[in-house]
Amino acid sequence: MLSELNLRISPRTVQQETVDKLRLAILSGLFQPGSRLIESQLCAQLGVSRPSLREALRSLEAERLIEIVPNRGPSIPALSWSEATAIYEVRELLEVEAAGRCASRIHAEQLRELEKSLAAFEEAASSNDSLAQVTTAADFYSIILANCGNPILEEVHRGLVARISFFRGRSMSLEGRAQSSLAEMREIYESIAAGDEKAARKASKRHLLKAKAAAKMSMNSES
Repeated sequence: MLSELNLRISPRTVQQETVDKLRLAILSGLFQPGSRLIESQLCAQLGVSRPSLREALRSLEAERLIEIVPNRGPSIPALSWSEATAIYEVRELLEVEAAGRCASRIHAEQLRELEKSLAAFEEAASSNDSLAQVTTAADFYSIILANCGNPILEEVHRGLVARISFFRGRSMSLEGRAQSSLAEMREIYESIAAGDEKAARKASKRHLLKAKAAAKMSMNSES
């Protein structure tokens, strides 16, 4: 019966929503690299207690989206091209392999979901919604990883998603990059749909190299 249900919101739900809101704010560029986060202001903006906020900040620190320095507090890490290079190198190892494996393993239903995620990214690219571009691109890759047949590969990649999205946002900020990404992602999709492992790997690698070049150009212009 409905009257017997416990409808109270748990602290865990509040904490997770706080993490999600802050993560979106960081990925959308609301907080610039190198800027400090003022806890009292964040508590007021989010409507949460300081203990809840601090727990959320610790979660974001684990994702490497913020850094907490003793006697200074939380801040957004300054962008490092050496870290970006390391991230793109690992992305290449994981995503190229996942795309090839996915091409020979994905089922029809999941292929339709991949097509839908590509359509969602196309809409985001057309509307110039930078946050939607980042999140829909992440959805596209999550489907590929989920269907590569290697749960450990997917798990390792999931641990990098927040930082991948951080650099993806910088790459997408370049004029015309979102449309170029769309064409590259469509090539990946078509190779997977055709069951062509070799073509899927090639298309994925080409996309990553171009994304890396775009991210470097964007970060150079910010410095």
